[in-house]
Amino acid sequence: MGEIKVVELFAGVGGLRVGLENASSDFKTVWANQWEPGRKNQFAFDCYDHHFRDTGSVNVNDDIAKVKNQVPEHDLLVGGFPCQDYSVAATKAKGIEGKKGVLWWSIHDIIKNRHPKYIILENVDRLVRSPVKQRGRDFGIILRCLADEGYYVEWRIINAAEYGLQQRRRRTFIFACRNDVPFARTYEDNYFEDVVRKEGFFARAFPITGKIDSKKVNKFSIGVSDYETLVDVSDEFTEDFYRGGVMTGYGIYTREVEPKPPSTQITLGDLLQKDVDERYYKVDLEKWRYMKGAKKALRTRKDGSTYHYSEGAIPFPDILERPGRTMLTSEGSVNRSSHLILDPQTGRYRILTPVECERLNGFPDGWTDTGMSERQRYFTMGNALVVPLIETMGRCLMAIDGCTPEASVTEQSSKQVSKQ
Repeated sequence: MGEIKVVELFAGVGGLRVGLENASSDFKTVWANQWEPGRKNQFAFDCYDHHFRDTGSVNVNDDIAKVKNQVPEHDLLVGGFPCQDYSVAATKAKGIEGKKGVLWWSIHDIIKNRHPKYIILENVDRLVRSPVKQRGRDFGIILRCLADEGYYVEWRIINAAEYGLQQRRRRTFIFACRNDVPFARTYEDNYFEDVVRKEGFFARAFPITGKIDSKKVNKFSIGVSDYETLVDVSDEFTEDFYRGGVMTGYGIYTREVEPKPPSTQITLGDLLQKDVDERYYKVDLEKWRYMKGAKKALRTRKDGSTYHYSEGAIPFPDILERPGRTMLTSEGSVNRSSHLILDPQTGRYRILTPVECERLNGFPDGWTDTGMSERQRYFTMGNALVVPLIETMGRCLMAIDGCTPEASVTEQSSKQVSKQ
């Protein structure tokens, strides 16, 4: 098998590309797009372009809706897109139109134009449940779009820490391949459970136990006989999706899954630097204790009514013997969600350094040290994904495409610890 040509959308600082290229040199990115709307400085793109400027790929810093027709032929489409309102409406010309600015529709147009062999997408874990008032609608729209374009689809909500990695970060991952690909032709409706439990793309990469909760299993169809048009899906569809699932044709099977416990675990303590600069120790402990502590307060709504707001305590300081918590874009600031540790070398409290945040996501040390401010380094890492998960998916994709044997995520997490 030859190289796999990759197009990367919403590239950020390049986590998807780093993971794929760690998996195999046969992944060749030919076109990439990163655009932060409303910002004069494009820090994430500048970082991406700094690392991949002279690699043969075309790196585009513009609104994807404006440049989607520039996307060349490719084998694998990847991207981490935001959770937005995916609803559609009928137009006067009896066509179908999604809301402006919703990035899924640019992805959809690229898929329709190029029909790549494979697709890997990443989104927040709540994607399969949104919106609240019509549970599952948004994910149903995405699945119907992919089915209409002739794709077999799997999904899995993955918490990186449950597979031995260093951050408790839950994300929805979608894998799709064209129905003419041998891997897709292998499975028919009666093999749904085998796909989810042992034979599918995600089952190979991220093993699960055989335990099934009969109350959290769902099977249904989203075809034309059920919902004539995509507008009907948008207006009427509501179903429960769980952490794992598969779609062949228009038939869908989904259930809750339980990850197999890893044999090794990377912890926050494994990632710490030594001899950290004094500026990271400048913390107001009383303020941090208050923010991390449990709270109850009476608040007022816009209509004048009141309600009781409460939030539980967060460990203070963060526990070094466990994986880090989900890192947000506010990391490093005086914020409830930021990590605060008791440095084992000095016995003093401090925040994490930008390098430690890069390690939390599995990036090489100094990856974001490309001219942006420290505040932006924290911000871009809060927007990034856990790179070793993508490396695992890349290895599995190469195996499916007939190139190399698979490597488990546990094997890779062990290697990562040895590099720190």
